Amino acid sequence: MVGRLRRTARFIAVTTYGERASAEAAIDRVREVHRHVAGRLADGTLYRADDPALLAWVHVSEAWSFLAAWQRYGGTALSPTEIDRYFAEFAVIARALGADPVPTDAAGIARAIETARPMLHADERTREVARLVLGHPPDNPLAIPLQRLTMQAAVDLLPTWARRLHGLSATPFPARPLIDAGAASLASTLRWAFD
Repeated sequence: MVGRLRRTARFIAVTTYGERASAEAAIDRVREVHRHVAGRLADGTLYRADDPALLAWVHVSEAWSFLAAWQRYGGTALSPTEIDRYFAEFAVIARALGADPVPTDAAGIARAIETARPMLHADERTREVARLVLGHPPDNPLAIPLQRLTMQAAVDLLPTWARRLHGLSATPFPARPLIDAGAASLASTLRWAFD
């Protein structure tokens, strides 16, 4: 699972910052892998990783999450016009992966989330993934405080309904400014390092 998450992070980095040829090659690799991934959920529902609607949901949740992180911890918050441009530009990658339908503005993203909410549920499998993502120790023990800060900041970004669904808690108010300041400082350091 950790390897898969790292490959996903690399895919996002390559398709966001890489040259066009590298991004297209990464998209082709993911499409090929998705073509071979299928299974059955605990309730008997069949799924395929290349299902256009499933890919669209992954895109919507990623796009929303990345924007939420930027708006809270990034540099200058995007204006409504810039937000719509961001969603339109990000939609190009989703379509290339086979996602459909792909919203291209903030209103479309909001509608897609509201449409999906009744179908979302948490179970032991989703809780196991959350435990792994949120609690997997970093390779370097010195990074544990940064990881905890980052993971709690990520949980705090979730809408209240999503935190409740997964049984996660937001940072209590007295500590919230510390998490926000720490995450903003970390984000600023990363932007400086990548500049």
